[in-house]
Amino acid sequence: MTLAKGEYRVSHTSHTVPKKAKLWRYLWFHRYLYLMLAPAILYYLVFHYVPMYGAVVAFKDFSITKGILGSDWAGLKHFNYLFSQDKFWQVIENTIIISLYRLTFGFPAPILVALLLNEVRIKLFKQTVQTVIYLPHFISWVILGGLMINLLSTDNGVINNIIKALGGTALGFMSEESYFRSTLVFSMIWKEFGWNTIIYMAALAGINPQLYEAAVIDGANRWQRLLHLTLPLIRGTIILLLILRLGGIMEAGFEQIYVLYHPGVYNVADIIDTYVYRIGLTEGRFSLAAAVGLFKSLINFVLLVMANKLARMMGEQGVY
Repeated sequence: MTLAKGEYRVSHTSHTVPKKAKLWRYLWFHRYLYLMLAPAILYYLVFHYVPMYGAVVAFKDFSITKGILGSDWAGLKHFNYLFSQDKFWQVIENTIIISLYRLTFGFPAPILVALLLNEVRIKLFKQTVQTVIYLPHFISWVILGGLMINLLSTDNGVINNIIKALGGTALGFMSEESYFRSTLVFSMIWKEFGWNTIIYMAALAGINPQLYEAAVIDGANRWQRLLHLTLPLIRGTIILLLILRLGGIMEAGFEQIYVLYHPGVYNVADIIDTYVYRIGLTEGRFSLAAAVGLFKSLINFVLLVMANKLARMMGEQGVY
């Protein structure tokens, strides 16, 4: 009986040791790939995971002199205060509305452009268009903000000068609440749709050309090839990016809005991020700002999980 147990132990050890050795051999064989991955891992650890400790500030009456550990515990005091403020719900509403506008009009734009460019057969024209639409992505919102003021200003803006020359009345694209959200969405699409097109162009480039040749032989026209071949083959990419966009629905574009908005349009343009900036850095209410940020992150997490679950129900892989 003892011998049998001994034999079992030897057998068990012989199975575990090779697995560990195999893992180390695998890591050593791919050591250069992991070495290149190390800076990215370090970046996320330092700038995304370590700062999560600061979330405890939302549950304390934070004082710079006392520090995080020395500050008095406040519990849910700051959350109760936020939920009782009409201003807080207004910025939540503005954030959701602007994000939905950006999603509704901004998400399909790069897909449509990628599909159109995929049909272009003149290589020089195709490369020229790609370069032109990519360029705005590399320009900061500070520069684009000044450019938009020059274009849309009611006094000497180029667009309004054209409208007045045609006998119309100048429109307050950036000064009136009824136009400001549309201006935000349009400028966001203009800046980012070209860059997002790269992802879909890469997905389209991965489609086997023989599939199109077979479809042509079977008599499929261009529209039929688009509906029954191209779109189904890039469906996974579209759903994956849609999940990521839904997971960031509470991110309405801080930099863009901060550059373009002003007190006259706070009612329609003040979002969570600008609200946190004002009460946190400008007014020095750090605990309140941390509570808002934590609430926003929780909503984003729930939306991401729900979107991923929905994608899996549709038969797609999802993000995890």
